[in-house]
Amino acid sequence: MTEEQISLLCQLAVRAGEEILKIYAEPFDVENKADGSPVTKADAAAERIILAGLGNAFPGIPVIAEESVEAGNLPEVADVYFLVDPLDGTKEFLKKNGEFTVNIALIEKGVPVFGVVSAPALGEIYWGGQSLSSDAAAPCAFKARIEGGLLADVEAVKVRTPPPGGLSVLASRSHLSEETSALIDRLNVAERLSVGSSLKLCWVAAGKADLYPRLAPTMQWDIAAGDAVVRAAGGAVVLAADGSDFVYSVPVNATKDDLRNPHFIAVTSRDLLPEPAAAAS
Repeated sequence: MTEEQISLLCQLAVRAGEEILKIYAEPFDVENKADGSPVTKADAAAERIILAGLGNAFPGIPVIAEESVEAGNLPEVADVYFLVDPLDGTKEFLKKNGEFTVNIALIEKGVPVFGVVSAPALGEIYWGGQSLSSDAAAPCAFKARIEGGLLADVEAVKVRTPPPGGLSVLASRSHLSEETSALIDRLNVAERLSVGSSLKLCWVAAGKADLYPRLAPTMQWDIAAGDAVVRAAGGAVVLAADGSDFVYSVPVNATKDDLRNPHFIAVTSRDLLPEPAAAAS
């Protein structure tokens, strides 16, 4: 991926975030999807911006986007496609706590090779992917502040070495399951952190936490962009069942249900995986 393409994808995430913030600042209506999850006009507005931008810049690459799929538009894809969640963390959006994100990911042969995650209300953006640097040893994940639609104070990020006193473990603010709590109880945990949306993945990538287990329902578009950032920062996203790599797959004639994720763990090092996941690492 070229620097120009990376810049374009980051700017799409920023522009979508700007549109979301316009709606965020005013009263708005909330509807429920078929699965009971909330949706607002901010989701649709952000997705329109992203789809238009991707269509112009990458006309040959299909896009699987959350609201389009909800409307019955799930394109056939091959090895390369985009996954888009225009507003991840709608419950955080409704709570007005700022912990919602815009997510754009490029998938190649089951692997998220690039992802950008912007948190417009927090003024933060993260991005990363494979081979973003000619130097194989150089960090390939980054964060920046968003100021006036531009990126400022760009810095490389990488996963941290866990402190000896115990792990910092992330949990969903709005979707913490009993299974996830039980897994966390098996770890040497020094602190539990709660945050909404794909920010949890970005926090693992940026060295703010060591592990994020998710043993509760999610969709591919919820995590793909953050997953790319975690991998680029030196971490891993693995299946909770056996510690194998998380692989993105869209079968022929797919439905929305085919895009549901198995339980997973985002981690700075596979050495931290609890049993039985560690056995396959």
